[in-house]
Amino acid sequence: MRGFTLLEVLVAVVVLSIGLLGLAGLMASSLKNSHSAYQRTQATWLAYDALDRMRANRQVALAGGYNLALSAAPGGSALAKDDLDEWDTALTNTLPAGDGSIAVAAGGVVRIVVQWNDTRGTGGIAAEQFIVDSQL
Repeated sequence: MRGFTLLEVLVAVVVLSIGLLGLAGLMASSLKNSHSAYQRTQATWLAYDALDRMRANRQVALAGGYNLALSAAPGGSALAKDDLDEWDTALTNTLPAGDGSIAVAAGGVVRIVVQWNDTRGTGGIAAEQFIVDSQL
């Protein structure tokens, strides 16, 4: 009888260990997905921040003063350059390998792309993008 009780305890410990390992894996997956969602939220905020800056300086934005290519240094003049410099700095400081582009088409249609490195959250996809198309 004593040996049988010891065997029951060992089986219970094995079952408990497997359950705890599964729980640890679930927690790791949850952390990874939570961090990826946080980065996407930050990208959303940054895209709409650029859009708000452009709407505050609409005439310059419609004239192409806010156009910016990926990996390009911000240009322009006066307020538009300051806005783009601040936005580019926020992208770099907030997101890993953060970068962005802005393109204003005819009729005031604007496309803002925020790009960052999310290999930790996506499991291998290096460049994650968030794209906003809107009207100025």
